[in-house]
Amino acid sequence: MAKQPRRSSGAGGAGPGGGAAGGRAGAATEEEELRRLFYVALTRVERHLFISWSRFRDDGKELEPSVFVAEILDQHALPIEKVTIAQEAVADFDALPFSEIIAPEIEAAEDDFIGRILSTFVMNVTALNNYLKCPLEFYYRNLIRIPSPKNEATEFGSAVHFALQRLFEKMKAHAAEAFPTKEEMLTDFRWYMGRHREIFTREAFARRMEYGLEVLANYYDKYLHQWNRIVAVERNIRNVVVKGVPLKGKLDKLEFQGKEVTVVDYKTGDVDKAREKLAPPNDRHPDGGDYWRQAVFYKILVDGYEQKDWKVVATEFDFVEPDKKKEYRKLKIMIGAEDITTVTQQIVSVWAKIQNREFYTGCGKPDCHWCNFVKTNNLAVALHEQEEAEEEI
Repeated sequence: MAKQPRRSSGAGGAGPGGGAAGGRAGAATEEEELRRLFYVALTRVERHLFISWSRFRDDGKELEPSVFVAEILDQHALPIEKVTIAQEAVADFDALPFSEIIAPEIEAAEDDFIGRILSTFVMNVTALNNYLKCPLEFYYRNLIRIPSPKNEATEFGSAVHFALQRLFEKMKAHAAEAFPTKEEMLTDFRWYMGRHREIFTREAFARRMEYGLEVLANYYDKYLHQWNRIVAVERNIRNVVVKGVPLKGKLDKLEFQGKEVTVVDYKTGDVDKAREKLAPPNDRHPDGGDYWRQAVFYKILVDGYEQKDWKVVATEFDFVEPDKKKEYRKLKIMIGAEDITTVTQQIVSVWAKIQNREFYTGCGKPDCHWCNFVKTNNLAVALHEQEEAEEEI
């Protein structure tokens, strides 16, 4: 629930779902975690708070409110209003999942303006992934670059990345290539979190700080004597051209064995929930997962970097947060010739579509943020019905 000045705010009472992106602190139970999330939602209210819940399940049986709502009602005499939705509105809502996919089209921007942007545009893996998800997402995020609001999960992840970046930079700067102490790494994490404290609620800041210090301390203890010291961190690679398409990228870490390179990308979040993103093309996702494509893109990028005679042997995703068994995991993707051919074709195809200005019509998927943004704000100049199984790029 976003905090918006001079507006009312609401919180769903059917019970918050899902864990925080940063994970659980200590041995907190699932109910404790949900209670914290519910508390965060309530305390971000600016002026007014409305808590709502459905009275009935899909099968018609009466539905009780969340235990958290019941606790509030037990302790406070708050007014309760029953809201009845017209049957016609319910029928319209029920029909939505079965309706055609409607892809919104926005008005084309001034050609000279777009032309100037495209004249300096260079493809990176984020732009490629965004276009494959939805051309409108690419247009807003990568082309005209609408500022995106920061959130707790991304800032926590950035703090973890910063601490690890400084860890290896300080090791490289040391005369004996000795890693700094664990406490020094944790101090860098604290500094970044404090620098961006305004992103967090007070409770979330304390929870993320506690959790991050624990996670990083255990991560340091596990890998201190395993880390490769022959590395490059936060390496920008530019001026790579593949089949006429200019590419660039910023890589978290490169580990070297002679000229052979393993690209390491740090990830925060639940490793088990990343499986779909790590999967190569399949029947369900013909384009493959975003992480898989990122791994292949990095090999194409580094292998094509003519300033260095490097050869990528694998891309490794290093999950800094432990899994449910409290184990730290690294997932290595070995990349074959077929993978390179597939992603190269995606790069070339998407590049051609971008140059042809094919980014004014969205994907139309019901859960697409940018398509819904356009529809909600009446920005569409046309709506296009599309088949469920669209032709993949």
